[in-house]
Amino acid sequence: MPQPVPKSQPPFTILFPDSRAEHQDIEREVAGPHTVLLNPRKASFEAIERKAWETCDAIIVSRVPIDSQVVPHLHRTRIVVRAGVGFDTVDLEACGAAGIAVCNVPDYGTTDVADTAIALMLTLARGTAALDTALRADLKTGWAYMNNVTSRRLRGLCFGVIGLGRIGTAAALRASAFGMSVAFFDPYRPNGTELSYGYRRARTLEELLGMADVISLHAPLSDETRCMIDAAAVSAMKPGAWFINTARGAICDSAALRDGLKSGRLAALGIDALPEEPATLEDPLVAAWQANEPWMRGRMLLNPHAAHYSPDSMIDMRRKAIETVYGYLKDGTLINCVNEAVLRNRR
Repeated sequence: MPQPVPKSQPPFTILFPDSRAEHQDIEREVAGPHTVLLNPRKASFEAIERKAWETCDAIIVSRVPIDSQVVPHLHRTRIVVRAGVGFDTVDLEACGAAGIAVCNVPDYGTTDVADTAIALMLTLARGTAALDTALRADLKTGWAYMNNVTSRRLRGLCFGVIGLGRIGTAAALRASAFGMSVAFFDPYRPNGTELSYGYRRARTLEELLGMADVISLHAPLSDETRCMIDAAAVSAMKPGAWFINTARGAICDSAALRDGLKSGRLAALGIDALPEEPATLEDPLVAAWQANEPWMRGRMLLNPHAAHYSPDSMIDMRRKAIETVYGYLKDGTLINCVNEAVLRNRR
């Protein structure tokens, strides 16, 4: 795709609707002294002055949706960058139709998320969290290895990856180091990927679910993947499998995961993302976890969608996001564009 010629002229105005950073030293270092950085740090479109939307040349956004309500007010905007890997909160069609490129930051937390997926697996395998909890509750009776109800040797097991992208590949490489075989399902990876890595390729999701001892989810959230892990998927899983989700919560049906764990079809869960966040007791899986139901005790780990986080990853995310924006505004260089097809069709 030919690189679009930027229509805006310096000095540029970049809007950060809901930045987590109070001070934008990193962004200023990249964008220079003359770029206007608007940092209202609000939680919604309505909370930000309308003029800011109408006059900005670019947007770097975390959580505020950039949708059909917002796009008509982006009179000057040439690029929207989602400060993260997922971009389901940005309307790609609406932005593309308005000539606005949408990009993400796909590599800022690759190692952190992959490390978390493996950490959840290792925590279940060696019982470090369950054993600590038992000891804290009663030092005398808790001094027993049997409190690790999910103990299992990983060597020789099959680590199944759903989505062999950057993070999925990084997680698979780590699993290999523990002596696990690796299988994956990803219909978008070209033929021969399995030969390059020496992994086993499943041609269907059901095939992967039936062979994997540990299933690690690394797919993006889209219309295709929404609620992909439902009751039918859980039923297709190998009896006694572990399921780990460090991707997006809405890819999974929480009730199906709860029922799978309660029935014993699933032996353990490691969950970093939920369909509704922050977690609420309306989620049946969270309710059972919070109640510490006897059938769940020691078999589920819940994190607050924190797999991506480290101080280093936050620095990388900010730097990579502003470099993506400023490179496009200044030179027309477009990287990590996720609505390229819409922009191409518009021409």
